[in-house]
Amino acid sequence: MSSDATPDPYADPLRFGQRVQILRERRGMTRPQLADFVGVSPHTLKKIENGQQKAPAMDMVLRIAGALRVRDLAELTGHPDSHVDLFIGPGHPRLASVKAAVDSFTLGSDVEPPPVAHLEARLHAAWKARHQAPNHREVIGRLLPDLIRDGQVLVRHANSAVDRRAAHALLAESYSLCQFFAAYQPDSSLLWRVAERGMTAAQESEDPHAIGVAAWLLAQAHRDSGPRHFDAADAVNLEAIRFLEPLLPDASDDVIAIAGALQFELGYTAARRRETGTAWWHWDKAREVAKKLPQDYYHPVTSFSRAIMGAHAVTVAVELHQGGESVRQAAKADESVIKSRPRRARHRIEEARGFQLDGQPDVALATLEKANVAAPETIAYNGYARGIILEAVESKHPARRRRASELAVDIGILAA
Repeated sequence: MSSDATPDPYADPLRFGQRVQILRERRGMTRPQLADFVGVSPHTLKKIENGQQKAPAMDMVLRIAGALRVRDLAELTGHPDSHVDLFIGPGHPRLASVKAAVDSFTLGSDVEPPPVAHLEARLHAAWKARHQAPNHREVIGRLLPDLIRDGQVLVRHANSAVDRRAAHALLAESYSLCQFFAAYQPDSSLLWRVAERGMTAAQESEDPHAIGVAAWLLAQAHRDSGPRHFDAADAVNLEAIRFLEPLLPDASDDVIAIAGALQFELGYTAARRRETGTAWWHWDKAREVAKKLPQDYYHPVTSFSRAIMGAHAVTVAVELHQGGESVRQAAKADESVIKSRPRRARHRIEEARGFQLDGQPDVALATLEKANVAAPETIAYNGYARGIILEAVESKHPARRRRASELAVDIGILAA
């Protein structure tokens, strides 16, 4: 193996398994807890740890590394001469300040609350910046601490029930923005605090749109925790849809759009379960909702729109592991109409997954290079993208290996 290649976890299954067990115990995790997080049975994990089973595929290796908060893949594989950083340092440089703002509660009354209109305008500008910036985590990470603190202050100083509900809606929106920052960073407990506080604030606001957005994000937190949490994700989605449905005939475009986004999330989770008919049925229902929206409408949080349905079709096909279908859907989807740079990069990553499934690794790499141009911070934190790149780094084809290594260095998962 070349010195610039990813360490081979299969070279010594026993050593790999032992390292998993040592790191798991060091983190204070039980075997069932780790197994649940990465989506395997405790029995399978036991066989991996005992060296009785070949080490899992690279995507599972990365999931284990993420669950154990491993910074360097060499910690799992035992190859000290070949390092692969799974995160950029200890997470994003602004993670500590954002976390401090989330965890801090100022109980005194000497802090002057901002005008409601001022906080609304700042949140609007923050969402706009998030969608337009290639380094979107840096942009919103700089803004979030003040947005969260001001939202908390506004709630505490509300003088009436009406003012309090409006303040809670703005605080919920701040937490929603924060969840986009916290996602895929090495602090899952922070993500859960943000998701749950966002839902609590949204419920206190009694604002249908705020509740829908908070439910959309909370359901994603459940789903991304592994297959054993898919039912919880569906329960949140279904409850939110039931809440919104009676309101839709007279609802704003934003409320209609979040209802459509929730409908698609049901299809996304069904696709994760490999439930083909159910997945496409929910996608089709979401598309019917999208048709009710203006042609140029774009939801400010979820990106739900008429234009996004092509990208959603690629996601469904990829999650169903239908390589040929995902490539066909990618050919029909027009990424140029996706206004959000992070969402456009995410679409490129989904396309790359489809090409990988279809046996076109070079096209997959080229597509990830386009994702990197659109939003480097999206691809740098995406586990699927990292998996494709690291697999190509191990390729026997020198040109592919070199190209993948250059991309890996560029996004920060391989040292230069």
